[in-house]
Amino acid sequence: MANNYIEIMDTTLRDGEQTSGVSFSPAEKLTISKLLISELSVDRIEIASARVSVGEFHSVNKVCQWARENEYLKKVEVLTFLDEGLSLDWISKAGCKAQNLLTKGSFNHLKNQLGQKPNQHFEKIQKILDKADKNKISTNVYLEDWSNGMKKSKEYVFSLLDFLSKTSVKRVMLPDTLGILTPEQTGNFIDEITSKYPKIHFDFHGHNDYDLGVSNTLEAVKNGIKGIHLTVNGMGERAGNVALESTVAAINDFFPNIKVNIKENSLYKVSQLVSTFTGYRIPPNKPIVGSNVFTQTAGIHADGDNKKNLYFNDLLPERFGRKRSYALGKMSGKANVVKNLEELGVTLNEEDLKKVTKRVIQLGDKKQKITKSDLPYIISDVLDSEDKKNDIKIHSYVLTHSKGLKPSTTISIDFYGEIIEENASGEGQFDAFFSALKKIFKTKKMKLPKLIDYFVHIPPGSSSDAFCETIITWKNTSFEFTTRGFDSDQTVSAIKATEKMLNSIDISK
Repeated sequence: MANNYIEIMDTTLRDGEQTSGVSFSPAEKLTISKLLISELSVDRIEIASARVSVGEFHSVNKVCQWARENEYLKKVEVLTFLDEGLSLDWISKAGCKAQNLLTKGSFNHLKNQLGQKPNQHFEKIQKILDKADKNKISTNVYLEDWSNGMKKSKEYVFSLLDFLSKTSVKRVMLPDTLGILTPEQTGNFIDEITSKYPKIHFDFHGHNDYDLGVSNTLEAVKNGIKGIHLTVNGMGERAGNVALESTVAAINDFFPNIKVNIKENSLYKVSQLVSTFTGYRIPPNKPIVGSNVFTQTAGIHADGDNKKNLYFNDLLPERFGRKRSYALGKMSGKANVVKNLEELGVTLNEEDLKKVTKRVIQLGDKKQKITKSDLPYIISDVLDSEDKKNDIKIHSYVLTHSKGLKPSTTISIDFYGEIIEENASGEGQFDAFFSALKKIFKTKKMKLPKLIDYFVHIPPGSSSDAFCETIITWKNTSFEFTTRGFDSDQTVSAIKATEKMLNSIDISK
């Protein structure tokens, strides 16, 4: 029987920190702790392992000081060990009032790692509990390797639980330490234990080795668990722990009668901050927090969204402080383009929309990344090219840039049907190109306008590689004018702007 309320313990700062290459500074641990408790409303946080380092002591001390001042100290927990009370002394000096004591949840671990018999193990646990009670430190107990214990030494597991049921332990935490359980096994084991010990508060602590972490956790929720352990972005050793964001969303949507005290609209913010602190990159397709998970790519999907949101599910991005987007590329249809134009406040007629969509698809076919920010440039380029004379074409060119040598260019232009080739060197690739062009026009006894300004930029805020814009200002005999070119390559965009210049004026004057 599922409980109506599931307590969430976040262990990003302890078990999540066991992600290879990840280490939080004291300031980072304090910042994340504040966000987890005050912004996300996590019930409990496990912030460290005792006796790890001097730096870890300072981290725990800082977090506990903040928690004490804000009446959150009962929510802060530290992993401790059966070490004759040394861990207890450590956390007590750091200001922590809750320990998560690591015990052995399988006979295999007890025998081969500790070399102890069950009664010896129980005696050591009791000594730590007595000392904790004396120092007014509450105790939760981990049954390390519990999942293997249930599979291979169930008698031992139940003897340990019989012992713990008669102690002052506040919570018993059941870890699938190596991520070996199936959802069915998880559900059956949790049901068996919670039915036998209905008065004990049990937590489930999953790992994701078979990518079953969320599924196993949901089965635990269905079968009487009272608390679950999660990490931001699923951080953790090996394949990671169970992801906070995915699990919370699934519980909220699939178990409407069960409450979790998490503010969904803060999940993405916290996810991004943790990613920044750790350098642990979030896969683009990661549920809830990945960059692509609320992006529609196929044109048919965008079209369906325009027709009564046919491709929406309950995972609306607004729940998590995010927005739905529509990708631009070779799979795009008009609907994708329209959705992006709507956000820009731009409206095109049907004919122009077809032209812009065609260009977007062409760019996508070249594997260029296109964003909403690129659309005004694409529109300008496509529509600006309409109805323009094109008597002079840049037929082909070779741009060379070698270390220690001046850039050089060989160009071929179609001059009113005549193909003319020329080469030149210059201070840069475009300078070399323009020098070669000058040579051609000199042979024709024609003057080119003078280049008086050259400006390159990308779409504001864009991370795309689809376009940069080159704006060139030219001065003819009596007036100034500008032309623009668009391309992923800066020099090519300048060449396109130059070609437009050649066809914009009567260059014989």
